[in-house]
Amino acid sequence: MKTKLSRRKGLLWLGFTLFLVAGTAFVVTSRAGYETASYTVEKKDGKFEVRLYSKVTVVTAPMKGESQNGSFGKLFQYISGSNEADQKIAMTTPVFMPADSSGTTKEMQFVVPGEIAREGAPTPKDNSVKLKSMTGGKYAALRFSGRSNTADRKKKLAELKALIKANGLAASGSPVFAGYDPPWTPGPMRRNEVLMRVE
Repeated sequence: MKTKLSRRKGLLWLGFTLFLVAGTAFVVTSRAGYETASYTVEKKDGKFEVRLYSKVTVVTAPMKGESQNGSFGKLFQYISGSNEADQKIAMTTPVFMPADSSGTTKEMQFVVPGEIAREGAPTPKDNSVKLKSMTGGKYAALRFSGRSNTADRKKKLAELKALIKANGLAASGSPVFAGYDPPWTPGPMRRNEVLMRVE
């Protein structure tokens, strides 16, 4: 009886492990299929990195804290052809969410693919959707998993500020949060980040 129970437990653990491995492989493969904002890593310590970002063009829609105010939908409509050129544009990563100094998000941003940005991104049809540039330069970044909410973001922002200070750097400007995964990705497999420009 004990042998059968032990065997059953072993099979359950094996199944769970295989599920995690397959799920992780699927998420990583899915991310790899998207163009992402370009950066190089200057320093890495666990989940903390200092990165050098290139300037990117982003399309933005307003949001407030946990309420997206339809911002994702507006940006998705833009890349689906709701622009002056009726042009479909590929999805990219990450979705950036600039915030105020307290960590409350202000807007949502999709990165415009490099080739389209170089040719001139089409003007949005929705007046609340704007094209902007995200300034390149040196950023400190802290990666974390889970389904990011206001409390989590503020906690991670405090951790990032402490790490910036501990590494002898000076933060500049307001934080930016970033998410890399579609909504159906399980929390433990999600890649979230908080970034701040540093001197």
